[in-house]
Formats: sequence, C-alpha cells, structure tokens
Amino acid sequence: MTTWQAEPLPLFQTPEWARLIGVFDLETTGIDVENDRIVSAHVGVLDADGNVIDARDWLADPGVEIPAGAAAIHGISTERARADGAPAPRVVAEVVEALGALFAAGIPVVAYNAPFDFSMLKNEAVRHGIAPIHAPSPVIDPLVVDKTYDRYRRGKRTLSVVAEHYAVPLDAAHEACADAVAAGRLALALAEKFGPWMPPTLDELHTRQIAWARAQAASLTEYFIKVGRLDATAPPLDGAWPIR
Repeated sequence: MTTWQAEPLPLFQTPEWARLIGVFDLETTGIDVENDRIVSAHVGVLDADGNVIDARDWLADPGVEIPAGAAAIHGISTERARADGAPAPRVVAEVVEALGALFAAGIPVVAYNAPFDFSMLKNEAVRHGIAPIHAPSPVIDPLVVDKTYDRYRRGKRTLSVVAEHYAVPLDAAHEACADAVAAGRLALALAEKFGPWMPPTLDELHTRQIAWARAQAASLTEYFIKVGRLDATAPPLDGAWPIR
C-alpha cells in the first residue's frame, strides 16, 4: 500500500473521518470464522467522494476444498484457487500488513459486519503462524451504524439490500473488491445522512460501535427467543465487536 495525503474537507462536511477511509472484505470457504479459510481479499482506500485511490486484491489457495455452495456465491472454484491463487500464508501475511499500515496511519477501515472479516483474518493468521491483529482500530461498520440510526426500518440488512436503500451501486456482489468498495461508499452515505448526530471523533465512534453492537445482539437474542428461533436457555448471540 502507498502513503496517502488527504485534502481537508469543506467546513460543512462532517464527520472528519470521511476525508479518507480504508475498505476491507474477504470471500471465504464458509461462514465458520474458526475453521473456514480465506479465498480472496481486498484492501483499498477511498477519498471523500468514494473514489478508489488505492487498491489491492488477493486470490488465495486456501489449501482445502472450496464447497460448491461457497463457490456458487463468490464464483471461485477449488480448481481456480489452486491454479491461480497464492499460498494462503503469504496472502494472510500481506493482508495483515496492508491493514496494519492503515491503522498505523490512523485511517479508519470500513468492513461490513466487521466481526466476521476480522475474526476470520485473526484465526487464519494464528493458523499460519503470523502475528494477528488482535484489536483492529479504528473500524467503521456500516451494518452497526445503519442499525443504530435507522433502527426500526423493516427488511433485511445484507450489504446488497442496505446499499440499495442508500442508492450505493453494488454491481458484483460477493466479490471482495466490489463488496469492500460498496461498504466504503455506504459508510460515506451514512456519514452524509447522519453525520450531525454521530460522535464527533473517530475514537469515540469506534468505542460507541462496541456498545451499539452489544446492544443489537442482545435485542436480536430477545427477538429470537420470542419467535421461537432460540431457546431461552441457549447462550445469547455474541455481540463482541469488531472482532470475536
């Protein structure tokens, strides 16, 4: 990744973190963050207008079979990953390094449903003997922010649905690059709409999201118990954020 210089925003634009944002997304062999593997990754940087000013993509050979269901979602077969993918340890190390550079520069990283991507990356790093990112910060999670500021809106909260709601284009859903960029532009759209009500600093926004995610998980646990999708004696949904 390169070194970036952000232009100051006009005074009427808020919040300040929207000047420059990192974006991050993974496509994987499944949804088990402890046992599934990374197949592709994207780390990039967007400016205040959502333009891509830096980007890097990775295709990994995860070292295991990619289930047909996962391949149907992201379009990457076992054969393609083995033929064209880089060794998983190298990919994981480079993604960790790229994200670490953004965090070291104080640039927030946008990740939609952040605990999935950061937990998957942490567990992959540990698997391959790479020093993981234990406490990613600062992170902006449009899923958590949208649920906070538009709590009672009906409908699903998948990236594609929420992007459409805020008129953010997403032409190739479930490709790491497309999803990462769309999530970044969604974060900028949320900043434009709800900026005046957001915490004034990036550190405070990160900290608030920890509490918001915990409260959202508790609320969803109560709802699932009420409708019979979760037994009252079962453990509550994990609300840890931005990593589990």
